[in-house]
Amino acid sequence: MSGTGTPKLVASVLDFAPTGFLARLLLVSAYLVGGIAKLGDWPAALAEQAHFGLTPPALWAALTIAIELIAPLLILSGRLVWLGAGMLGVFTFFAAILANAFWAMPEGPERFAATNAFFEHMGLVGAFVLLASLARGEKKGA
Repeated sequence: MSGTGTPKLVASVLDFAPTGFLARLLLVSAYLVGGIAKLGDWPAALAEQAHFGLTPPALWAALTIAIELIAPLLILSGRLVWLGAGMLGVFTFFAAILANAFWAMPEGPERFAATNAFFEHMGLVGAFVLLASLARGEKKGA
């Protein structure tokens, strides 16, 4: 155990220089993949926005792609992490409400799946708040 009560193995992993970057990459990877996929298949990106009733779909598709690419790059670069985390947190919050409105569904497996997906996305929102907070603390300590 280290002086903080953290097991030495855990402390070693957390202190390993690439750990923070790899954790941020894991956190934003789905957004990067989604943005690249939408950019590579514009008709599918438009269809996705139309499916959720967002009009005009081209505006919403472009905005989604921009957020899914720019915010992760901010987070990974270590610059304006608060902005990237905020962008993805707000985006994820509203996307979860739009795509997983379990409260408006009848009982059954689809509602169960939507409930799980909704709360998984709320967990991501919490992770983005923590990321912004950690980045702020790093800047204050510097």
